[in-house]
Amino acid sequence: MTTDRAPLSRTDLASLLTKAAQSVSGILTVEYPTAASRSYLHPVLGPLSAGPQVVGELTDGLEEFISAEPRPTTPAGLFTLASYASALGWLTESLAELTTAVDQISTRAGIPAEPGDLAFSATENAEEENAFDFTPSALEVAAIRTAAEAADLPPGNYVDVLSQSLLAASRITDACMEISSGLLEDAAYVIDEAADRIWIGGEPGGLPTLVRSLLARMEAAE
Repeated sequence: MTTDRAPLSRTDLASLLTKAAQSVSGILTVEYPTAASRSYLHPVLGPLSAGPQVVGELTDGLEEFISAEPRPTTPAGLFTLASYASALGWLTESLAELTTAVDQISTRAGIPAEPGDLAFSATENAEEENAFDFTPSALEVAAIRTAAEAADLPPGNYVDVLSQSLLAASRITDACMEISSGLLEDAAYVIDEAADRIWIGGEPGGLPTLVRSLLARMEAAE
């Protein structure tokens, strides 16, 4: 079923992208209550719980945008559609990667291993992932031992899964920030008359920000 409406104005199109950007960035502010036995998952549970709802909201918004009459056919409308769809696809993929990471962390937490030196385990894991290189202080060691005991894990194992959780949280944070900032850049572009010069085979600068980012990633992967 379609809904008749007047073509969306530049302001309306920009508002659509801005609201989507706010929804995506809001994923990172959600706190999720975490049991002491699973405290190593605290960095990722907020995004993991909020992400699917945002994906659902953006999916509904996209379906409404493309199913209503008249469908977007202006350069600004098509530009907005490409930006919105790219953001939705990127977010969906990022959340799928986060879900996989959480599954792997949970599995890893359930595999017993020999307790090792806490500082050594932290450094070893950081070098392996090239992400978190630190030597904990005495107070941090005590806090980690307490948290590890509550999680029924050896301290070294606890540091391992916590590091993996922090790495996953860092990745979803980077993704959400890039998606949100890209949507905001595209919203500003739509307001400008330059959106009427949507790229159709000339300079790629007229493509939505996230589309250009995705193309750059594809080229780098080749």
